Amino acid sequence: MSQPKIIAYLKPTCGWSQGVRAIFRKYQLPYEDRDIVNVPAFREEMMQKSGQPLSPCVEVDGEMLADVSGQELEKWLFAKGFVQESDRPVEAPTDQGCSGEHHGEIPVKFNF
Repeated sequence: MSQPKIIAYLKPTCGWSQGVRAIFRKYQLPYEDRDIVNVPAFREEMMQKSGQPLSPCVEVDGEMLADVSGQELEKWLFAKGFVQESDRPVEAPTDQGCSGEHHGEIPVKFNF
């Protein structure tokens, strides 16, 4: 099986992002981890490529998976033939969300 080129737009501590990383570790897939919280240029790049602001986003050989969980990523990798089923356990939940502080959410102030 050939190794795909993978760019993952992830947050440092988000549950969704940790689930995506766990899938990459499970299948020993090399990837470039682009921190969208600490590097604003990566967040902008992700939004431009995916057409939306939600993460994680994973680009595999030029195909963008927007707002994807580890579980969804694994199913997609199977369907595309990038990985074969494995009994190897994952090291983190693959479908766990983030709390507000992990999202890096900015409070919105409404003026009426």
